[in-house]
Amino acid sequence: MRARVLSGMRPTGALHLGHYHGALKNWVRLQAEYDSFFFVADWHALTTHYEERDVMERFVYDMVIDWIAAGLDPQQSTIFIQSRLPEHAELFTLLAMGTPLGWLERVPTYKDQMEKLKDRDLATYGFLGYPLLQAADILIYRAAFVPVGEDQASHVELTREVARRFNHLYGRPVDFAARVAASIAKLPKDDARYLEKQRKAFGETGAAEALAKGENLIAKAAREVAGWTADDTEWLLGHLRGSGRSILVEPQALHTEVTKLPGLDGTKMSKSYGNAIAMREEPAQVEAKLRKMPTDPQRVRRTDPGNPERCPVWQFHKVYSDDSTRDWVVKGCTTAGIGCLECKQPVIDAILRQQAPWRERAEPYLTDPKKVKAIVDEGTDRARSVAQNTMQDVRAAMGLRYR
Repeated sequence: MRARVLSGMRPTGALHLGHYHGALKNWVRLQAEYDSFFFVADWHALTTHYEERDVMERFVYDMVIDWIAAGLDPQQSTIFIQSRLPEHAELFTLLAMGTPLGWLERVPTYKDQMEKLKDRDLATYGFLGYPLLQAADILIYRAAFVPVGEDQASHVELTREVARRFNHLYGRPVDFAARVAASIAKLPKDDARYLEKQRKAFGETGAAEALAKGENLIAKAAREVAGWTADDTEWLLGHLRGSGRSILVEPQALHTEVTKLPGLDGTKMSKSYGNAIAMREEPAQVEAKLRKMPTDPQRVRRTDPGNPERCPVWQFHKVYSDDSTRDWVVKGCTTAGIGCLECKQPVIDAILRQQAPWRERAEPYLTDPKKVKAIVDEGTDRARSVAQNTMQDVRAAMGLRYR
């Protein structure tokens, strides 16, 4: 059984090249290696754009079409919409009961977004709580890995802390100590003493080595001890870690290689900045935008030598050109041997080549929108079965499984 990976994107409409290089091309690669769940984070979009209700549906399906065009395969990946699954909101609410307020206020992106989006009223509970909603999105599918860039690693760490706290609060039944004692009694005496030694060492120092030694001993017992059960493993792992039974899985950050493609002006590519190239933009528009793209500001005349490091076009060459083309650019620019339009042409050609299959794969879904909606429906049904199983365990652990 493959490990599960989960990620999502906020629907802001058709995606641009920055989205593709920053996340989407990694998703396409990961789907062949993992049980992949990718969702449209439409509730997350409302945390900052809660007044834009008139465009949300179009943005959602435009984005999913871009995912499929880029190579996400609905047969390999589960593609679904967050708001179709009320279980996300239920888990978010239940986690909120035990999550300290300070954990949310210290998330680096919280203050960063407050500063960057001063034109929006973000003094809302939804915006403060979005990292916890993000944690619920991950934990409800018991994802082993979350692909992130380094700037998002803090969100995965918060998710781990939330899971750990939940397991500590609710993973211990009333008879937890008795269950642990019964499982320890199945171990050989030397192994029982050794496990207790590692538990104390981990509890006192947090040493990863002690935790690993204890986990290895429990794994050995699962293989060799007669009458050993999965419950024995769960109770002893909880005992070793000082928590309880792992109802919610602590995910790991999967640090994938992220290619940062700037906008046409050298700043971050963003549709709102007017410096983006959409993944399925028409070839004539792509060419026109790139031809107008600013270059080295100190290269005023054709005969002036330039410096590629001062030129936004050079950042595109780093992504789209091979070594020989980049060598040609450096030599031609620094000696004024080539003009700026000549320099841009290989980038124009490379982007158009990349976009051609995207437009071709998107066409059937643009012609018949029912096809993309069917994919989302199927993926949402698949995701729902996993989410409901998790919530059954969560409700039981919290004493809410009554009628």
